[in-house]
Amino acid sequence: MTLFTRFTAHVDAALDALTAAGTLPADLDRRNVTVEPPRDATHGDLATNAAMVLAKPAGTNPRALAEALAGELRALPEVAEVSMAGPGFINLRLHDDVWRKEIATIVGEGSDYGRSTRGQGVSVNIEYVSANPTGPMHMGHCRGAVVGDALASLLEFAGHQVIREYYVNDAGGQVDVLARSTHLRYREALGEEVGAVPEGLYPGDYLVPVGQALAQEFGDRYAAAPEGEWLALFRSRAVAAMLVLIKDDLALLGIHHDVFSSEAELQAAKKPEAAEAVLRARDLIYDGVLEAPKGETPDDWEPVELPLFRSTQFGDDQDRPIRKSNGSWTYFGADMAYHFQKAESADQLIDIWGADHAGTVKRIQAAVAALTEGKTRFDVKLVQMVRLLRGGEPVKMSKRAGNFVTLADVVREVGKDVVRFTMLTRRSDAQMDFDFAKVVEASKENPVFYVQYAHARVHSLHRRAAGAGIAAEGADLSRLDTEELALVRLASQFPRMVETAAAAREPHRIAFYLYDLAAEFHSLWNAGNDRPDRRFLVPDDHAVTAARLSLAAAIGQIIRNGLAIMGVEAVAEMH
Repeated sequence: MTLFTRFTAHVDAALDALTAAGTLPADLDRRNVTVEPPRDATHGDLATNAAMVLAKPAGTNPRALAEALAGELRALPEVAEVSMAGPGFINLRLHDDVWRKEIATIVGEGSDYGRSTRGQGVSVNIEYVSANPTGPMHMGHCRGAVVGDALASLLEFAGHQVIREYYVNDAGGQVDVLARSTHLRYREALGEEVGAVPEGLYPGDYLVPVGQALAQEFGDRYAAAPEGEWLALFRSRAVAAMLVLIKDDLALLGIHHDVFSSEAELQAAKKPEAAEAVLRARDLIYDGVLEAPKGETPDDWEPVELPLFRSTQFGDDQDRPIRKSNGSWTYFGADMAYHFQKAESADQLIDIWGADHAGTVKRIQAAVAALTEGKTRFDVKLVQMVRLLRGGEPVKMSKRAGNFVTLADVVREVGKDVVRFTMLTRRSDAQMDFDFAKVVEASKENPVFYVQYAHARVHSLHRRAAGAGIAAEGADLSRLDTEELALVRLASQFPRMVETAAAAREPHRIAFYLYDLAAEFHSLWNAGNDRPDRRFLVPDDHAVTAARLSLAAAIGQIIRNGLAIMGVEAVAEMH
C-alpha cells in the first residue's frame, strides 16, 4: 500500500467514524474524495477535499465537516499537524519518520515500487502503429509507435491486462500498387531495363530484394503474364516481406506486438457482414440516400441508395455508409467490423492514430458504442507529426527509402533510448521538433540526458562509496535533514503518478515527473559543490554518507522504474 492509498484509507476510516457517530448520513458517494499533495507545498504534505465534496449531499457546512474530520485525522500517529484552508480543504503535515520509512519502502519494493492494482485485471486492447505494409517504417510512424508502446507498459504497471495489436491494412488499393511495384523489381531482377520507376508506383529500393527472391523462385514465368495471373501472389509475398521489415524496424525501438490482425482475413471471415447483421437487428442500419455534398453539387453526383449506419444517434454529425455503390465495404464499414472483432476479446479499446485521422474519431466511437451496446470503453489518442531538424534546419529526405527518413536510420544514429524518451517529452497531441543535435546534447535542457545523468550519478556514488568501504545497509536515516526529506516527498509521489497517468492514458506524464525528480536530485547534489558537508559522499562521516546512499538508492530505483515504463534503459555511465 502506497503512502497516498494508505492515507486515502485513513480518510475513509475517519468518514466511517463520523457516519457511525451520526455526523454523516450513511451511503454517501465518496468516489470524488481525493488525497493528493497540496498545490502549495508550504501548506503541508497531503490535502483532502472530503469536506468540500461531501458537505452538500450530507446537508452540512463544509467548514463544520472539515473540523469534525480534522479531529479524527489528528489522532493518527503519522500526522504531526492538521490545518484547514479556504472553505473546507484539509491539509496534513506528516512526521519526518514517515518519509524515512518511505525510503525503506522504495528500496525494499525495488522494481515493484509504484506498481498498482488499480486496473483490477481489466483487459485493454491497444492498437498502435498499423502502418500500411508498403515499405519500411519511417519517422512519421515513430511517435505513435512509442506512445502506444509506453501506454501499454504503463497500463500493465497499473494493473491492466494489455493486448498490443497491429492492424495490417492488406485489403486496399495500396497493396495492389505494392504488388505492381514488386512486379517491376521482379522484371528488373530478370535483367529487363525498367528505367525510372513510373509515377504511382513505390520507388524505394527496399523492394529490390523482394523482386530478386521472386525471380529466383519463379524465373520468368510472370514476366509477360497478364496481371490477373500474378497480382494476388505478388501482393501476398510483398506484404509478407514488408511485415518482416516493419517488425525488424519496430524491434530496434524495443516494440513487439502480441497480435497482427489482417484486414484481408477479416473480410474473408465475413466479419463486416456479421457486424452489419448485429446492427440491422438493432435497427441501426437502414437503406437510404446520402444528402448531396454541401456547397456546389458535382456534375457526376447521383443519389444512390446505400446501407447507412445511424451514427447520428451516437453523436456523429451524419449517418455513415458501410458499403459503396458497387457493394464493396467502405473504409468505415471495414473499420467498424475490425473494432467489433477487437471488442470480443477485450474490455476496453484504445487506438493510437495520427492527427490527420481526427475527422473519423466520432464515427468509429459511434460504431463501437452501437456494436457493444456501450459496454466497451473506447478511446482514441491522436498523435501529431514530428518535424525532423539537424541544427535547426529541416532534414533532407532519403532517396533510398523513397523520399522519407527511415526509423532505422534515426535509431542507429542517436539510439533507441534517445528516440523513445524524446517522443514522450511532450503531449502526444502537441507538435514536436526532433533536432538530431539537441536530443544528444549534454545539458539540462535535454530531458533525456538530464534524467539519465541523475541515474548515472547514483550509480557512480555507490561505486565510490563501496571503494571507501561505506554501505547503505543499516543506515541511520535520522541523519537526513529537511532538504533531503523534501526529495523523498517528491519521490513518494511516483505511485500516485503511475495511477493518474494510467487513468488519463498519458504516458508523457511519467517523463515529466522523472525530469522534475532528476532536477531536485541534481539540485541537492550540486549543493555539495560549494559545501563539502552537503556532499552525498563525506569520507570522514560514514553515518551521514550511509543515510544519503539510502536516499540516492531510492531515487535511482524510481528513475529505473519510470524509465522501464517508457521502454528506456537506465544507464550506469554517461559517455
